[in-house]
Amino acid sequence: MPMDWIMGLIGGLMIGVGGAVYLLINGRIMGASGILGGLIDGSGKATAAERLWFVAGVFGVPTVIFLMTGPIDTHATTNITVLIAAGLLVGVGTRLANGCTSGHGVCGISRFNLRGIVATVFYILAGGLTVVLFRHLLGAI
Repeated sequence: MPMDWIMGLIGGLMIGVGGAVYLLINGRIMGASGILGGLIDGSGKATAAERLWFVAGVFGVPTVIFLMTGPIDTHATTNITVLIAAGLLVGVGTRLANGCTSGHGVCGISRFNLRGIVATVFYILAGGLTVVLFRHLLGAI
């Protein structure tokens, strides 16, 4: 049996622990899109230092892992158009849902937040429909 699932489990545990620590230390929800958005639109000036450290960790930890282990096959498509479209759609989706998977999915569900639960159900459904559309109907991924 392939052991690839263990990396997903470890990653999920790291995100969950990170969200819990962020809430316990700062008293705020760890929503990556809100943290990054506050840096971009200037609404997070009062907490800019912690936001920058968070973003540095989001990019720094995978970089360290890459340097230690080498490239990891993510099975992502090599079609650059699909990757750009996916990134833009994720950005639009986080704006429409007033949050991202870390805010709604990890932190919202763990707090039994109805808005987080509903948002998570809908973005999981949208993701599944997108895979069916692009992979099975269009053959793009």
